Amino acid sequence: MADKYTPQAIWGRELRHYRQVAGLTQAQLAQKIHFSESLISGIETGQLPASPEFAQACDTTLSTGGALHRLLDWRRAQQFPLWFGKWRDKEQASSVLRAYEPLLIPGLLQTEAYARVVLHGDEIALAARMERQTLLTRSDPKPPIVRCVIDEAVLHRPIGSPKDMREQLDHLVSLTGPRLSIQVVPHGMHSGLLGGFIIATLEGGVDVAYVDTALRGLIVSDQEEVNQAVQKFEAIRTEALPLRMSLDLIKRTAGERWI
Repeated sequence: MADKYTPQAIWGRELRHYRQVAGLTQAQLAQKIHFSESLISGIETGQLPASPEFAQACDTTLSTGGALHRLLDWRRAQQFPLWFGKWRDKEQASSVLRAYEPLLIPGLLQTEAYARVVLHGDEIALAARMERQTLLTRSDPKPPIVRCVIDEAVLHRPIGSPKDMREQLDHLVSLTGPRLSIQVVPHGMHSGLLGGFIIATLEGGVDVAYVDTALRGLIVSDQEEVNQAVQKFEAIRTEALPLRMSLDLIKRTAGERWI
């Protein structure tokens, strides 16, 4: 259950107050603002964050004078969701990161234009993502060794304009070096279709994993489960093209698909 005194939970209670003053049920509000009833419920209970678009829609429908959108200013002091902030600390402390992603370019490797589309134009979240990427270029301590595997479909999924996609794929190629590799799993059935995850190796060789879900990210520290993630990553990696062939595929896709 969400902490009822977090800014996110307090914002949710404000939404509930304005909704009830307007005499609307969650279902009725959902119908008016074209957001799901389950989202409204999650936001009112503090379990889910509200987007600026959601706040503006509620302000308009509930005649709040813009109060809900103004109250989102609390997010400026918290760039990352509480649950992701815990993972970011582990990511920053890692010596090795192994990431598999079947749907999108991994966040650490996204260009600003690509990330802006993924984050629905949320400039606060975008700034946080760009700051997070400095992990890859820091000098002290050395950046972690990063091994990424992506599904080939990621190269073809339109996120932004063709120019954005071409720049994103060119960016992947430019990032590749001794400490960062990217491999592509070709189109077709393989063992990594169920979802993406990241494994961070910490001091002393301890591994922890991060798994995205539809609602939030989960940090997995149980060693038996983490070992399963490691085995899954290695299995997916064996199905991926070698590094040089992967880079050739990325370059070819950038030049032929995104023109």
